[in-house]
Amino acid sequence: MSKSVEFVVILDDGVRKRHRHETNGGKVTNFIVQLEIKMGEEWKVVIRYDCAHGFSHVDRYDKMGKQTKTRLDLHFESALTYGDWDINENWRHYRDAFLKGTENE
Repeated sequence: MSKSVEFVVILDDGVRKRHRHETNGGKVTNFIVQLEIKMGEEWKVVIRYDCAHGFSHVDRYDKMGKQTKTRLDLHFESALTYGDWDINENWRHYRDAFLKGTENE
C-alpha cells in the first residue's frame, strides 16, 4: 500500500523546511526535504535532499540558482532521515551562508 506524507515547518521568519516522502509497503520510494528562504515574493531553495534521478543526493544552491549536486551513498530511508536531521540542525548556517553568498557546505 502506497502512502504519501507532506508538510512544511516554519523555522524562522522567511525560512521554512519542506518535507515530502512516499512509501510503499513501509519502504521509502520517493522523497524530498529542502530548506527554503523567502527572497522578495519568491521562495528559493538553499539545500535539497532527494532521489529525483534514481539515487539519493544533495543539491546546494546559491542565490542565482547555481546548483551543486553531491551523490549520497545512502539508501532512500537513510538519506531522508539524514537530510531531515541536517536541515533541522544546520538551517541557520545554511541560511547565513546562502544570504552572504559564501559556500553552502
